[in-house]
Amino acid sequence: MKVAIYGLKASEDQKEFFVELFAELERKNIQYTVEAAFRDILESELSMSLPSEVFSCYEDLQESIDMFFTFGGDGTILSAATIIQDKNIPVVGVNTGRLGFLATLNMEYLFESLDNILNGEYTISSRSLIEVQTEDAEIEFPFALNEITVTRRETTSMITVDAFVNGEFLNSYWADGLIISTPTGSTGYSLSCGGPIVHPGTDTFIVTAIAPHNLNVRPYMIADDSVLDLKINSRVGEYFLSLDARNKPLSTDVKLRLKKANFNIRIVEPHDKTYLMTLRDKMFWGSDRRN
Repeated sequence: MKVAIYGLKASEDQKEFFVELFAELERKNIQYTVEAAFRDILESELSMSLPSEVFSCYEDLQESIDMFFTFGGDGTILSAATIIQDKNIPVVGVNTGRLGFLATLNMEYLFESLDNILNGEYTISSRSLIEVQTEDAEIEFPFALNEITVTRRETTSMITVDAFVNGEFLNSYWADGLIISTPTGSTGYSLSCGGPIVHPGTDTFIVTAIAPHNLNVRPYMIADDSVLDLKINSRVGEYFLSLDARNKPLSTDVKLRLKKANFNIRIVEPHDKTYLMTLRDKMFWGSDRRN
């Protein structure tokens, strides 16, 4: 078996954990490769000595990798998706931060679950992504696991987003912006703007306005095999396109076409960490002192 190791940062108080992790992998004869920038962090910040084999992008991530371990929070998994893309490598999210909704396995409990994970005793949660297409702009990673958002840029004025579903007019949103979320992203930005919680196995996208200037505008769910076209109008002639927090300024001349990406990201769920358990434990969903 061979695993990939990925993270965005590490702190001195995590050194003992990472030393033990790599020692445990070697004891179990598990081969591993570390993302190049993360390897540099571990060596410079934690004074660790690691093997020279690394990867840095989609092209040099071997398809023979059996499992992809991320260390950080949900943002780390979103970043990892740009490397994994359509390689179908299961992702084990180890939470070293705060909430960790996607990264459900807390760092201090990893070693209790490691044998089960390496032995295949887990469930795969297949997560859909949204893809954006445009004829007038180049986008390096034109997909998102959580959400695609269009927002106003360098103005306090609202923007207007004209939305069409499968060619039929949906609405003109007068707002600070518009969120198009996957079920995975329904517990993120969309939720904070009044969107619903949607189970990740549901074949839908959620359209949620950001601070709409209409009392009768509410979040709207569409089938994820739909095509959503967006035309943005702004007083300054520009807007921000955000894909899982990767921001790109665009001219309002640039129209967007959104649809389901042709690949999924496979998230490893330990048997004792289901989606509904995580929803209750970390989001306090349904929490009531009467229970």
